[in-house]
Amino acid sequence: MSKRKMFFKMITASLMRRRSRMLVALLAIAVGGTILSGLITIYRDVPRQMGAQMRNYGANMIFVPGEADTKLSLELIDKAVSFIDPGNLIGVTPYRYETVRIHEQPVMVAATNFEGARATSPYWLIEGEWPSAKDEILVGQNIADTLGLKVGTTTAVVYTDAEDDSNTPNFGIDMKVSGILETGGSEEEYVYMSLEDMADLTGESADIERTGESGRIDLAELSISASGDVLSSYIEKIETNVPEVSPRLVKRVTASETAVLTKLQSLVLLVTIVVLLLTMICVATTMNAVVTERRKEIGLRKALGASDNSIVAEFMGEGLLLGLIGGILGVILGFAFAQYVSREVFSSSISFPALLVPVTIIVSILVTGLACYFPVRSATEVDPALVLKGE
Repeated sequence: MSKRKMFFKMITASLMRRRSRMLVALLAIAVGGTILSGLITIYRDVPRQMGAQMRNYGANMIFVPGEADTKLSLELIDKAVSFIDPGNLIGVTPYRYETVRIHEQPVMVAATNFEGARATSPYWLIEGEWPSAKDEILVGQNIADTLGLKVGTTTAVVYTDAEDDSNTPNFGIDMKVSGILETGGSEEEYVYMSLEDMADLTGESADIERTGESGRIDLAELSISASGDVLSSYIEKIETNVPEVSPRLVKRVTASETAVLTKLQSLVLLVTIVVLLLTMICVATTMNAVVTERRKEIGLRKALGASDNSIVAEFMGEGLLLGLIGGILGVILGFAFAQYVSREVFSSSISFPALLVPVTIIVSILVTGLACYFPVRSATEVDPALVLKGE
């Protein structure tokens, strides 16, 4: 039998003889490995998960004209958006603002792309339905209360050219209220219609069809699932390549996201460190009890000529084997734990990171080895004459 096989047989036999104590140590290592691998997985995936959750609170970037005499257009917006990773882009919503009259009252209209609005503003609560057909509008709650508009109401929307000194109505269209918007914010002060309906209302449809160019856009909101550093890199690229567009971060959203993410990652890191320390204490206590229990055995081996290194190697072998087994269990249970937390908290699943396997096993072995070191070193201080006295 080779020395390696003999050594492995010795440590496994020793572990089996003290199954109850070693099971406690193995359980502690497995729990430590589970928390370690689970929290590492969560820590790694937290930016993506948090980004997805924060996108429910609105856009985190806007496009405005780069210069005072520059006018935004859908073509310029598309060109700027091309510098953003499509995998990170959730939605783009252009807006054009005009003043119209409804029931002879001046009202601010925001013409937009409703498909984009649904992506960038998922927090909007709609009574009724989103506009889906021509000549349908979405009315803010405050406007609806003021003008007495209800879902299904048809009302005349009249546009007056601001540059027309006669101040006479230019165009009017009967439009149906498909929904009432409630957000608790300034969005309730607007009436929303499609960009196509706005072109019809202002009489620009013919010009757009003739030139093939879109009408004026005042700003665009973007929802991007990315960290602050990535967003800043997008801004730098757009400013360099599309100077007509000035991209800006929505500070209240990005700052909140960064603050929450930093605190959450710090909490995960702190919990991981505490759990690893508790694992070390548990393993060290168990190994110290094992050394104390085996003092006579150690003394007999030393009396028969066993070296300190051989005794240390045997005890360390037992501990490192426990660390290996506990690390493997930790990888499996940790990923299951991370998957459960992700589904319960963020309502989405996570992918298995291959790097997690070696990291968890190596850390479990290192933590176990460090926890075993001092109790094992005390085993070499056993005096055979004292422990075997009277035997």
